[in-house]
Amino acid sequence: MQQQKEMTMLELDLRVPGATRHFEAPGIKCHCGGTKPLTDTCAVAGVEVDAVEASLFVADASEESTDEKVFIEWSLTEIISHIVTKHHAFTRSEISRLYPLLDKVECEHGQNHPELSTIKSVFHQLGEELKVHMMKEERFLFPYVIRMEEAMAQRRPCIRPPFGTVNTPVRMMMFEHDSAGEMLTKIRTLSSNFVCPPHVSPGFTTLYTALEGLEKDLHQHIHLENNILFLKAIELEVEVKKLEAPV
Repeated sequence: MQQQKEMTMLELDLRVPGATRHFEAPGIKCHCGGTKPLTDTCAVAGVEVDAVEASLFVADASEESTDEKVFIEWSLTEIISHIVTKHHAFTRSEISRLYPLLDKVECEHGQNHPELSTIKSVFHQLGEELKVHMMKEERFLFPYVIRMEEAMAQRRPCIRPPFGTVNTPVRMMMFEHDSAGEMLTKIRTLSSNFVCPPHVSPGFTTLYTALEGLEKDLHQHIHLENNILFLKAIELEVEVKKLEAPV
């Protein structure tokens, strides 16, 4: 039987219920290492692979039921719908909610906690980049992926997009995901892993809780795109091109 440390991050996420939560705890960027073995990913993150494997073994052996979806079995259209209605909607909502909350908390506590100013600056950059990023996915990349899936179902050629091949926007989206991951890491470091200092207002606690919740959702969101949607879209394009009439 294949050991978990030899499996890729994608294989583990599909096999073990809630695997991404076990990756997040030690600070592993699971969304960036989908095709790499757990051993290699842990080495890059600087964490002990045996400890992570033990945590995954307990999760894998658990009899508890889970509502998590095996996205690899979904159609690309279904995955895109899930991303837009769940992750994109949540991200936009939290960005709008956190902008004024950051202003309020910095106004109340900024004098004693100067890190709040930097957190606000990094988050504003993250928020603006994410809004543009999601818009590009919804207007350009996702519609083309859906058209490819429809063309494949009907066994007909698909009109080529202005960006030439799906690899072009996929590379850009993955680059932007890496940038978002770096900003999330910076916010986590500045906030001391979202641990509130003593004697702060409820708003301070709400802020850090919301920032951590957004980080967790973005990790799942990016992992789903990088390691499932994008890989399947690239594979689909190869098959769709075979339907084109010979020149």
